[in-house]
Amino acid sequence: MRVTVTIQAKVNQGGYRALEPFLRENLPNVRSFPGALNVSILFNSQTNDFLIHEEWLSEEHHQAYLQAITENGVLARLAGFFEAQPVIHYYRKEEI
Repeated sequence: MRVTVTIQAKVNQGGYRALEPFLRENLPNVRSFPGALNVSILFNSQTNDFLIHEEWLSEEHHQAYLQAITENGVLARLAGFFEAQPVIHYYRKEEI
């Protein structure tokens, strides 16, 4: 079942300039990972709030991706740009 994933964090003060090249380098890998449907980046420069909005075929696909980037060190590198651990939420579209 399709799932929307949000990953929220606050970027270190002045850190978005360093984060942007990292994202440009790594987003193609996310977008080509099995089960990934869409990935968008949102950033508020006034508050340093950062949001990754993703759509996946299933939560299991996203969990497999998280496992892969944990093992290859990309997740740790990404977390280094944030003030605290990112918060991940999973949502399913309701047909109401």
